[in-house]
Amino acid sequence: MVQAMPRWINFILALLLLSFLWLPILLIAFLVKTTSSGPAIHWSTRVGRKNILFKMPKFRTMRTDAPDVATHLLTDSDQYITPLGKFLRKTSLDELPQLWSVLTGDMVFVGPRPALHNQDDLIALRTKRNLHLLTPGITGWAQINGRDELSIPDKVELEAYYLKHFSFWLDVKILWKTLFSVGKRKGISH
Repeated sequence: MVQAMPRWINFILALLLLSFLWLPILLIAFLVKTTSSGPAIHWSTRVGRKNILFKMPKFRTMRTDAPDVATHLLTDSDQYITPLGKFLRKTSLDELPQLWSVLTGDMVFVGPRPALHNQDDLIALRTKRNLHLLTPGITGWAQINGRDELSIPDKVELEAYYLKHFSFWLDVKILWKTLFSVGKRKGISH
């Protein structure tokens, strides 16, 4: 299955963003490294297109001893979040390294957010609805329509809507709305 926005557009857009954001990326990496022990980048095992696993980089926002599960499954996630982590998550700056995954082709700008390797319920529902045929994205239809506030079935329903209606212009609309959602920190619960 082909994404609405061609691979070459995703690649060029990622290169352009990296050329403008390299200094903030280096600064954030330095701050993460100096404010908590462990590496600046966390390589998370995620589910990609056709349910193939890949390593997705994010700025590390959790302590190195945090369990490898979705944050909402932790009983007290605040005990694992680093001093800088909460800010990086609220501003979505922790996701800047994912531009690397766009360059490598593991991700695109718009598609379903990549599930953690152990989110079996989400993976099963996506596979049932053929959403596993889409390349995961940095943002998506579910991201701008609820993000962390959505239940897994609601998230999958929104992603199925995207699969049915995807187009270049819908991707542009999602990217545009993402800028405002991130600016307002809309739908972010941790």
